[in-house]
Amino acid sequence: MNTRRIVIAGGSGFLGGVLAEYFRKLDYEIVILTRLPHADLPGSRQVVWDGENLGDWTGELDGSDALINLAGLSVNCRYHARNRRRILDSRLNSTRLLGEAIARCAKPPRVWLNSSTATIYKHTFGPAWDESGEIAGTPEAKDIFSVEVATAWEKVFNEADTPGTRKVLLRSAMVLGRGGNSVFPVLQHLVRLGLGGKMASGRQYVSWIHQADFCRAIEWILAHADISGPVNLAAPNPLPNADMMRTLREVCGKSIGLPAALWMLEFGAFFLRTETELIIKSRRVIPGRLTKAGFQFQYTFIQDAFKDLHTK
Repeated sequence: MNTRRIVIAGGSGFLGGVLAEYFRKLDYEIVILTRLPHADLPGSRQVVWDGENLGDWTGELDGSDALINLAGLSVNCRYHARNRRRILDSRLNSTRLLGEAIARCAKPPRVWLNSSTATIYKHTFGPAWDESGEIAGTPEAKDIFSVEVATAWEKVFNEADTPGTRKVLLRSAMVLGRGGNSVFPVLQHLVRLGLGGKMASGRQYVSWIHQADFCRAIEWILAHADISGPVNLAAPNPLPNADMMRTLREVCGKSIGLPAALWMLEFGAFFLRTETELIIKSRRVIPGRLTKAGFQFQYTFIQDAFKDLHTK
């Protein structure tokens, strides 16, 4: 009996774990390409790679049903020169390497899904962006570097010569889940401390997707051979930050949440070794291609997503 196999590159983090668990339940063999094997990925076969060099790991791609590339240094860090270079190199080098590995396969993966980001779209308070939205960084959102990374990342992916493999770019919004590296536990903790008010102006739009719909959308893309190119992985109802935080307070049973002014966010970001861009950029992104193709979201409104994820 032939076993369906999915290879997840850089799959030892939150999203990799969520996808591995989801597809294992659908009777896929899951292979995780990782620099350091983890004990908390039961049921997955872990194979060591460094994201820089070809090696024995390339054999895992041969005959696989899908390759999902999640590799890349977390953007939740300070954007000084060294981290900027590491963020860029970790994405471009691993993507270029996977393209080379696929080209060497006697039976290449049927489909290659590569991470991108909904951050690629221009900071906006206007109409929501589908996949035809404007791509640009803006000084007021402090997102010029992030957009440059995203566009360079997609360029390397698109240039990979893999004619036997369908290619899809996953422009993912904020994925809400219970995992330690998801933003939801952080937001819930702030609300419980009474700090769950609006952030900066609160006008900035937040695009999001529940982890269940993230996995279901990936399954949908795998099953629909006519889908290629960029796909927005975002729920159809983005909302302003102030509304998001008010909804979370209601779900958590907290009536009051202290707001955080921009200077407070800048101060906190410095000590938390992160960047305010992750909070103040207005990302108003909708799933144009998924909706047109007939995909049905389980969580279309953030209140329902919060209720599902909320823990006492």
